[in-house]
Amino acid sequence: MSAWSKDEQSGVGETDRARFSALNRAYEERFGHIFIVCAAGRSADDLLSALERRLQHQAEEELHEAAEEQRKITRLRLAKLIP
Repeated sequence: MSAWSKDEQSGVGETDRARFSALNRAYEERFGHIFIVCAAGRSADDLLSALERRLQHQAEEELHEAAEEQRKITRLRLAKLIP
């Protein structure tokens, strides 16, 4: 699975990693869990924008969106397993 995850996040370059790291810490402090997003096919700028936008959510709204992102990831990975 880690190889899939790395491939799905390939749009993130080293220059964006520090910004992601800071925003991820803020997200985890605010919501008590890691930021989850279906990163496949998305640019680093798009992912950073999504993280910044979702930091503004209320807890219930964010939990719903995080669950939807997990659903997308699961479907993507199942499609890789089941031709």
